[in-house]
Amino acid sequence: MKRLSTIKLSTPSIATFVVLSLLFALSLPGQAQSADTLNQVKKVYVDTFDGKPDAAVMRQRLIDALRKTPSLEIVTDRAQADAVLKARGETWVKAYISVNPRSNSSYPVYGGFLAAQLIGKDGETLWSYLVTPSRYPSSGIHQDLADQLARKLVVALRETASVGGAGRSTQASVRALKAAGATFPAPLYQAWIESFRQRHPDIQITYSSVGSEAGIAQLRDGKITFAASDVPLSDARMADMPSKVFQFATVIGAVVPVYHLPGVGRDLRFTPEVLAGIYLGKIRNWSDPAIKAINHGVALPDAAIVVVHRDDGSGTTFAWTDFLSKTSPEWKAAVGSGTTVTWPVGQGVQGNDGVASMVDQTPYSIGYTELTYAIQRGLSYGTVRNAAGNFTQANLASLAAAVASASTRNAGNIYAPLTNAPGKEAYPIASFTWLLVPESIPDTATKSAVAEFLEWMLTTGQKEASGLAYNPLPKEIVARQLQTLASFKAK
Repeated sequence: MKRLSTIKLSTPSIATFVVLSLLFALSLPGQAQSADTLNQVKKVYVDTFDGKPDAAVMRQRLIDALRKTPSLEIVTDRAQADAVLKARGETWVKAYISVNPRSNSSYPVYGGFLAAQLIGKDGETLWSYLVTPSRYPSSGIHQDLADQLARKLVVALRETASVGGAGRSTQASVRALKAAGATFPAPLYQAWIESFRQRHPDIQITYSSVGSEAGIAQLRDGKITFAASDVPLSDARMADMPSKVFQFATVIGAVVPVYHLPGVGRDLRFTPEVLAGIYLGKIRNWSDPAIKAINHGVALPDAAIVVVHRDDGSGTTFAWTDFLSKTSPEWKAAVGSGTTVTWPVGQGVQGNDGVASMVDQTPYSIGYTELTYAIQRGLSYGTVRNAAGNFTQANLASLAAAVASASTRNAGNIYAPLTNAPGKEAYPIASFTWLLVPESIPDTATKSAVAEFLEWMLTTGQKEASGLAYNPLPKEIVARQLQTLASFKAK
């Protein structure tokens, strides 16, 4: 459901979102905060929100919610705080719903998000999270977002366990690293790179979000230092590389069905069969009985569905088509899965932002994109029926449920897809994303710089992931990835 109007706040483009996310990364050290870990946080200063018209309201709601926690003191002087909570948020009206068809009265249905990072000593991120509106909020939109975020922070403070991070670099010479690949994690990677640069000014990293396949090709051709892909290399792809490649899982993200339906005031439900039918070209109208059957009471328009898909080599496409192949025999037989497939219908565009932009601009369209792009463009995204038969919304909780119930979590091999995980609360189109690093990096200074970034990413960097709508790696997977890093260093 595409929103009809906005409340005070306009929807940012992804470029604007990257700028906003970097504001977190640019938090400067030396502001008198003393906490090195979450368990040291007793006093918190809630920083001024990022200059939006209703920012003061959201900030006050968050302060009020946090003050209900006896063990946490909210201070009014930054210098007195152990840590500073920096946040940004937006709200908008997605549609207006009439209570009574015979009446002119209606009420708004809201979309939005609230993201925060807790900054401690020397500007280090101690915790981050992002929330979206509850499905059935019992309070106003601002209070709902504030209450959710406050609860998440309180839980984190109670359950925290310190994870060591990479120290600051002391080398004087500048080492340049070039990376390219997946658009799926690009907002987080850009923020990570800037945050890492603040602490390691001698290591300069550039990242080009050109798609997973293009990144792998550039790595194979020796044009970049390391690549990013949402799909780990198969044995055949590994054999095609000049040397062995180490594969490091970085975070978990969600692929969501995004759509643009003017005037539809409820989040739609999608089954795998309906999604497959739309992308096979067999379900062509939004008023199709198959869509109506799972969306009772929704006034679906009699309008042709405009299908949007990726036309570049994409890990996001792999997750989408892998899910459909696992859940629809017809899709598996006709199309299958891959980073590129032969699409039966639809218009192709490049990149996650390309899909989000096209859906944003095209009434009655549907596409698929990583969750962060949907949130930051204010697009409607549906709930999807999972393997347990439940319609689940993509959020940090359902992503955590997906990886918790997946066989990859405790197995030695973590390269299997996360799609269609069996958990009751699991979001079914989830995916790891990866950094691909050659074993053979002849220049020792360059290899050392890569190792420093990977160690920071697997430790300190994980704390920044949730604030940008990516789920951090579970601790046992981080432990295994650090073992892989040790092997990389030893080569």
